[in-house]
Amino acid sequence: MRERIAPLLLSLSAAGLVAIAGYEGYRAQAYDDGVGVQTIGFGSTTREDGTPVQRGDKTTPERALAKLAADADKHAQAVLRCAPVPMHEYEFSAFASFAYNVGGAAFCRSTLAEKLRRGDYAGACAELLRWTYAGGVQLRGLVIRRQKEYAQCTGQ
Repeated sequence: MRERIAPLLLSLSAAGLVAIAGYEGYRAQAYDDGVGVQTIGFGSTTREDGTPVQRGDKTTPERALAKLAADADKHAQAVLRCAPVPMHEYEFSAFASFAYNVGGAAFCRSTLAEKLRRGDYAGACAELLRWTYAGGVQLRGLVIRRQKEYAQCTGQ
């Protein structure tokens, strides 16, 4: 097995970005994410200017892709900041996808990040499978996403 890559050398790959886009799906018009948060494009909760998405907001595929890239990079940086440990690219992509979905702050406070900081890579990957609830309800879409992120994280 190849060695893990130093945190300073990690960045979200194009494949990792495409995976996030696929998980999130695209919507041109703002929608409620199921727990009361207005969301647009590829799961963005903020506009280009950083203000919250509002009901009625619209975007184009081009603007949504640019926002996705910026947001994904921000969340990938949260992974590196809160768990500055060597990782395989596939582990990093799975954790960046997870952070994109739950937010950088939630990632940083998570048991997943704690396990990762301790070098418990298998335990950190397994933690992904616990994050399948939104608003206290288990969502089928999150179960499927977490299973895919787990498989990616473990190199399957």
